[in-house]
Amino acid sequence: MVEVELRSFVTDDEYGRLLGFFSFNAKDLGEDEQVTFYFDAPQDVRIQLNSQYAKLWLKGGKLHDEQREEIEIRFAREDFEKIEKLFAALGYGVKIKWFRKRHSFDWNGIAVALDDTKGYGKILELELLVEPKESETALERLKNKMSELSVKLTPREEFDRRFIEHEANWLTSVL
Repeated sequence: MVEVELRSFVTDDEYGRLLGFFSFNAKDLGEDEQVTFYFDAPQDVRIQLNSQYAKLWLKGGKLHDEQREEIEIRFAREDFEKIEKLFAALGYGVKIKWFRKRHSFDWNGIAVALDDTKGYGKILELELLVEPKESETALERLKNKMSELSVKLTPREEFDRRFIEHEANWLTSVL
């Protein structure tokens, strides 16, 4: 499967407006607090602990690509520390940790996330998981939905810049 996603930084006001819109027009999947570890590895590999489960996942392509192959494995929350120790034993240190509150919705088959990440900002993310041959159609659908929401897409360069800043300062922003 290919993850097709669009995201944009949003202001506090936009976040509130979107939360109201999705609360009324989409299926509310609830709120979650997540801690995600990005590893200093040759590929984009992460582990996450949330309120329901833990997961390990590998994303192909480059960070902030609109379309990426994704492999995800869920595991028991109580095994999270073991998985972290396994990566450390393999020589992969934690490059960055994300502390995020996420509100999720299903909006006519589109996975919607309203994120508030400590020290990073508020983000709207729209996502579809599709077969590779459907990725371009899915991307156009998401672009149309962003436009329908009156949300301007944040350029990839801005995400890359802010990620680098957050990576350099994440520890001080969460204390």
